[in-house]
Amino acid sequence: MKLFDVYPLMDVTPVRGEGAYLYDNAGTKYLDMYGGHAVISVGHSHPYYVEAIEKQLRQIGFYSNSVKIPIQVELAEKLGELSGYNDYHLFLCNSGAEANENALKLASFKNGRKKILSFRKSFHGRTSLAVAATDDKSICAPINASEEVVFLQWNNSEALQQSFSDDVCAVIIEGIQGVGGVHIPDAEFLTQLSKLCKQHGAVLILDEIQSGYGRSGQFFAHQFAAIQPDIITVAKGMGNGFPVAGVLIHPSFEARYGLLGTTFGGNHLACAAAVAVLDIIKEENLMQNASALGHYLIEQLKSIPQVKEVRGLGLMIGIEMNEPIAGLRNKMLQDYHIFTGTSSHKNVMRILPPLCINHSQADYFLESFSTTIKQIT
Repeated sequence: MKLFDVYPLMDVTPVRGEGAYLYDNAGTKYLDMYGGHAVISVGHSHPYYVEAIEKQLRQIGFYSNSVKIPIQVELAEKLGELSGYNDYHLFLCNSGAEANENALKLASFKNGRKKILSFRKSFHGRTSLAVAATDDKSICAPINASEEVVFLQWNNSEALQQSFSDDVCAVIIEGIQGVGGVHIPDAEFLTQLSKLCKQHGAVLILDEIQSGYGRSGQFFAHQFAAIQPDIITVAKGMGNGFPVAGVLIHPSFEARYGLLGTTFGGNHLACAAAVAVLDIIKEENLMQNASALGHYLIEQLKSIPQVKEVRGLGLMIGIEMNEPIAGLRNKMLQDYHIFTGTSSHKNVMRILPPLCINHSQADYFLESFSTTIKQIT
């Protein structure tokens, strides 16, 4: 049997990770400025994280949600405390797409409606309704397409106002658009969106799957706008590489047996990984580090003449060039051993490093980036 060939692969085989670095099978050291799609939050193979998973595995690795699993309660309490959402409830699942599926399902259960408002350049996952709410026809199969999803222009208050009515079930929006090229919603736009949802009885879903868990410098990117959504979805950095995701649910939603369910979601190992991540973020002040290093990177990148635009908050950064960045990325990987990311915009490079990167690592990236640009232009 062969693998189903759906991924264009870089010619690198990482076999070990440590902090912000990866090492391949030839012993070459790479600086990870992409974190595997923003997944690596507290660093590769953090000792505390590894120990927590190993300890849990020696005790019990899995049993289904038909029994009491106390570490789920610990995770919910620590997540509520660090995020500022103590009064919300947590449903645990396995991936960002699954979190969004459950969020949209909850919204429809609550108000009995079907219509969803999403946004141009959005990305919410590759499964059923999540991909229907994603603005990318190339990954939306005919069976997934839905006339109930309406795509609006980003940060367009007038279009938002005109699209609202009492038949809207939910609005789903990213805290910061990731795959779409790192676009930040205006605080005023989010405030208007929150008000319209309340006015029309629609559910506001904040997809913080890539922008959450301290990456923006706040725990959630939407907290810069001081709004409180009805549902928040999380994944990626939540487990630092272990598959785990969650749905944070406003207390106005009423739970009942069988409303939602999952076999693997919230298993002992996933919760051990997620608890360790929260402990490390808190103890090592990684949100503050993301804010400081992100600000430094953004300001330095803005000073490079060949850069068209820099967008971002904290360590979620999009660098837009005047031409496609494929050659730039490949040369940085080959000559300077630095991983960077792409977006749906061919001219935009995404920077999503572990939140633990330090100043010297940021400087190495900046120097390598600047030098590479000069070499290829």
